[in-house]
Amino acid sequence: MDQRLRPGSGHFSSGPCAKRPGWNSHVLENATVGRSHRSPVAKAKLKRAIQQTRDVLGIPENYLIGIVPGSDTGAMEIALWNLLGPSGVDVLCWESFSKDWMDDVVNHLALADTRVHSADYGQLPDLAKVNQDNDVVFVWNGTTSGVRLPDGEWIAEDRKGLTLCDATSAVFAMPIPWSRLDAVTFSWQKALGGEAGFGMLVLSPRAVDRINSFHPPWPIPKLFRLRKNDTLNEAIFNGDTINTVSMLCVEDYLDALYWASENGGLDGLIQRSLENFRLISEWVDRTDWIDFLASDPLIRSNTSVCLQLTADWFTDLDSAQQREFMQSLTALLEQEQVAFDINAYRAAPPGLRIWAGATVESRDLEALFPWIEWACGQVRNKLSPGLTALR
Repeated sequence: MDQRLRPGSGHFSSGPCAKRPGWNSHVLENATVGRSHRSPVAKAKLKRAIQQTRDVLGIPENYLIGIVPGSDTGAMEIALWNLLGPSGVDVLCWESFSKDWMDDVVNHLALADTRVHSADYGQLPDLAKVNQDNDVVFVWNGTTSGVRLPDGEWIAEDRKGLTLCDATSAVFAMPIPWSRLDAVTFSWQKALGGEAGFGMLVLSPRAVDRINSFHPPWPIPKLFRLRKNDTLNEAIFNGDTINTVSMLCVEDYLDALYWASENGGLDGLIQRSLENFRLISEWVDRTDWIDFLASDPLIRSNTSVCLQLTADWFTDLDSAQQREFMQSLTALLEQEQVAFDINAYRAAPPGLRIWAGATVESRDLEALFPWIEWACGQVRNKLSPGLTALR
């Protein structure tokens, strides 16, 4: 293995994701640390983060954008607990996080009129079976399965129900049809490589109407509470966060948004991710022992790219042996400091998960592929002495 051909950065984790190219801690020097997050200077930065998010993503002016606690998970929980209840619910479930939302709806909110549309890892449920008179809960991009929705055409513009979309590994990397979505959530640590702990909640006018007209019958903790005096607390969407935020993290997010704006905006971000995905696809095409977990090219994620080993010697192993193999392979890559955190998600089938969003440099991906081939051969030979290394 040519030790000189190494990725400039081994950060290919699917969350938190790689920092933007050229990032260093100096970008945090103007953070309003030591100040109240409700002080005029800090609140101005929070409002700027909201406005720049709107500008980069092209979110309609009549949609509200709020910064909320708990990353994307917190944002999605807030949407579920404040919006669901008045109508039936259809839940799309095909990977780990969508299973979490299904569990919330079925077992914690315990909504009786619920239909679950399930599919295995690497596949999508039948979107034509969704009842759009109901509220619909789904992820846009299955971060742990490498499967994304192909588009939003399956969502009716004249739907009766609300659409609640976890879009955390899709925004900043894929087109999002805002007019077809009513509550959209994402986090700072996905796609733009921001710091963790804070989420974004985007509400359509229809979602706002629901909050103003529906009072959930269950108690809502303060961290999830969107209502004040029986109506939507709109201050949350003007920089008055529910609880204290880290102004260091806000400064870091502002830096990422500025970088995005300076590099072609949303179109530029999407093109960077698609170019990364193209490189991975070409490598998969010329490598006969690896393939995408998603067999349908139309639904393959261009951010959280999930791959599986397909060689007979690997598929003949049982699941525990496959996981042991992948753990050894990814540990070797980490030891060589060429790739960190690219083992498949713990609940997903054994394999690799490589982040290909806009903050990853294409040249780093190109340098990574030979290292994966080398590591796979090394681990195979170690576990099965005498076998020929993969070429």
